[in-house]
Amino acid sequence: MSQPSLSVVPVFATPFALMELPAALQANQVVAQLLMKQAAATPVAATASDPLCYRSTDDLLEWNDPAVSQMCGEILRGVWSTVAAVNTFTPEELKSLSMQARGSFTIVQPNGSVPATNHSLTAWCGVYCLEAPQRSAERSDSGVLRLYESRLATMFADATNTTMRVPFTPGHYSWRAVPGQLAVFPGSLTYEIPLIRAASQLTLITVRTRFMGAGQEGLSRW
Repeated sequence: MSQPSLSVVPVFATPFALMELPAALQANQVVAQLLMKQAAATPVAATASDPLCYRSTDDLLEWNDPAVSQMCGEILRGVWSTVAAVNTFTPEELKSLSMQARGSFTIVQPNGSVPATNHSLTAWCGVYCLEAPQRSAERSDSGVLRLYESRLATMFADATNTTMRVPFTPGHYSWRAVPGQLAVFPGSLTYEIPLIRAASQLTLITVRTRFMGAGQEGLSRW
């Protein structure tokens, strides 16, 4: 018996870009120390959900420090590269876009975590790692950034769809942050950082970005 022709394609794929930033990596230690000093100078409010997780205001891109500015420039170029890779823009069309961006940093101490969060009014989120804890034998997801799967939340689960191969695998996705790496994904995705069960901290820079075409108006101010 002849087999029918079969084509299986991912129709609702979610882009997740991962890249190395060698130029930014060289400044990791210097910038991490600057961020620690800033965090010490402006302590987390007593009402913070987790005193072991410092989450800054979103004015990092406005800092005048050269090392911070250079690193953030590398991160934003990584976001531009992602936009170019997943779209069909010509070089001229890409140049006609303008980026709006906000930046912040997060320092998660041992036994700290980041609760589930996402970013409103944001097209693309970039998360860059400056420092990462060692793997933990106590908790395998210690120090990862976990992206929530939401598209298949209402899917009936049986023996045929719980073991599907990538990219159809159901369930959340985890990225283990590595110093010098940048992850870029849609700002609508909800993510969290589980409890860090290690002796060292996790330090991240997060940029929120969105783009406007020539002549476009109407985006609310951040």
